[in-house]
Amino acid sequence: MSEPPVPPSNFPPPGNFPPPEAYPPPPPGAYPPPPQPGAYPPPPPGAYPPPPQGNYPPPPPGYYYPPAPNVAGAFPKEAYTPWITRVLAYLIDTLPVLALTGIGQGLLLGTGTNECVNDSGDTGYSVACVSEPSALGLTLLMVFSLAGFAFVLWNIGYRQGKTGSSIGKSLMKFKVVSEKTGQPIGFGPSILRQLAHIVDALICYIGYLFPLWDAKRQTLADKIMSTVCLPR
Repeated sequence: MSEPPVPPSNFPPPGNFPPPEAYPPPPPGAYPPPPQPGAYPPPPPGAYPPPPQGNYPPPPPGYYYPPAPNVAGAFPKEAYTPWITRVLAYLIDTLPVLALTGIGQGLLLGTGTNECVNDSGDTGYSVACVSEPSALGLTLLMVFSLAGFAFVLWNIGYRQGKTGSSIGKSLMKFKVVSEKTGQPIGFGPSILRQLAHIVDALICYIGYLFPLWDAKRQTLADKIMSTVCLPR
């Protein structure tokens, strides 16, 4: 059996290394600090070629691309806003318009001129009065009617289109969103949705009752505009 090789004489024998304390630490500042983030300049334009475009192989024949998930339309019926909640929100949104229109009508009658004619004859005595609207009354009626119309544009168009909720819907804690994206639908589509409620009224207002049995609690206007009502 051969003996193990003998280490060269210029290497110290095993186990005879000096302790770590025998080596003094390097003086402070002997090495430069590491570079800070952003110290190196960005590479010049064209240094790295862009990734190839359109070089990916086509999918195999018959490959099926699944459609995007229906964000707001994949909930059970109980997750959508109940019909009675939507009715209460509609009444709240209608009250300011009725109040403004009523004030205009009252001012029209209050500023009009009344002419009464007495009629006495063999059959008895009667008084007939005719009211003529004044120019001031007509002007005030127009002003308050325009104020009500502006309120609808702001409340239903801008506020509901941007946030998903009109004042009534905010108080009842629900919103109108797109069935496909789950986001508010914007000013124009929100106004079109309000006009689409005409279809709900054309069939004897039955379209307003659709949320009572529909799986997504949609009116016909909701189905036309692809919108749903969800709690906030």
